[in-house]
Amino acid sequence: ERHSEGVLMAEILGIGMTHWPGLCPAKTRPHSLKRALADPAMPEHLRQPSGWPERLRQEWSTDEGSAAGEAHRDRVVAEIRKARQVLDDFKPDFVVVWGDDQYENFKEDLVPAFAVLAYDQFEAKPWAHFREPNYWAEPEGTIFRLPGHRAGGKLLASGLLGEGFDVAYAYRPLHADLGHAFINTVMYLDWDRKGFQHPILPFSVNCLGRLTISAHGYMRSLADPWTDDVLDPPSPTPTRCFDLGAACARVLAASPYRVALIASASWSHAFLTPKHHYLYPDLEADRALFEALVKGDYQPWRSRPLAAVEDSGQHEMLNWFCLAGAMAELKRKPATATLIDTYVMVSSKVIATFPPS
Repeated sequence: ERHSEGVLMAEILGIGMTHWPGLCPAKTRPHSLKRALADPAMPEHLRQPSGWPERLRQEWSTDEGSAAGEAHRDRVVAEIRKARQVLDDFKPDFVVVWGDDQYENFKEDLVPAFAVLAYDQFEAKPWAHFREPNYWAEPEGTIFRLPGHRAGGKLLASGLLGEGFDVAYAYRPLHADLGHAFINTVMYLDWDRKGFQHPILPFSVNCLGRLTISAHGYMRSLADPWTDDVLDPPSPTPTRCFDLGAACARVLAASPYRVALIASASWSHAFLTPKHHYLYPDLEADRALFEALVKGDYQPWRSRPLAAVEDSGQHEMLNWFCLAGAMAELKRKPATATLIDTYVMVSSKVIATFPPS
């Protein structure tokens, strides 16, 4: 615990990471790029590597991105292992995970902008959904049982409502016990399968917004572009996510708990970036936000328009906007931050840690 002007304050750890499903398969491959190339509406000059950016050609190489994919996973996992050590050393009472739901728990019957999932416990069967062989050779029926933290969820939801954020909350699931954004976060933090004992409090953010139901968060054919008549209502804005994260920091800093705040998402996604014909992500936009993050300059984050986020395929990064708001409120910049960029493997990844002062 620490003190600020004589007031007892809880300790808060910040972590930013990914839940990219592409880390799961036994062999990493650029699935979305191959799907994009199969689109009959793909411009002819982009069907061959000769029409691509040089970096994309290099990563595609002569093995259709296989070596680049394996190297990319190795770099991401190395950084996640470091983040896990920071988390274990911190010994949190519970872990809040900002993640997105991609037509898993929330479907046509309910799509909340924000939802605190204050369950007592969780059970997840990730391999019942990702059916190809996985990195750990775990069978399809493998069940992950994880402790929740209802008391922490009630405290956080109550505090946010008091701050003017009309968040939803739940004590049991609707359609899925634990969406991939949350279970993958735990699986990746437990990459070496030594066990994950920290209670989790999933905090669902409707990152996909207009694509939540209409596209289930994935690409459409270039011949069938997204239009207003098929799109859903938008996600909350980056500013709102940023301010919600700041409110979370205030509520939890006044609590009796040691809490880890984790934002889980890769950055811009190739399959959400039609301006690049779904071939590669918007690395320029990612690098600009990364440079601001490293400096602790949060104004570019809070002021980024939702239209810019969507144009750059950065939809899932709204989870990170929550974390950025929390760290700005606590006046922290990352102690460690690594950008692992790629043109061929769907999305770049950032792993960052913000230890308590």
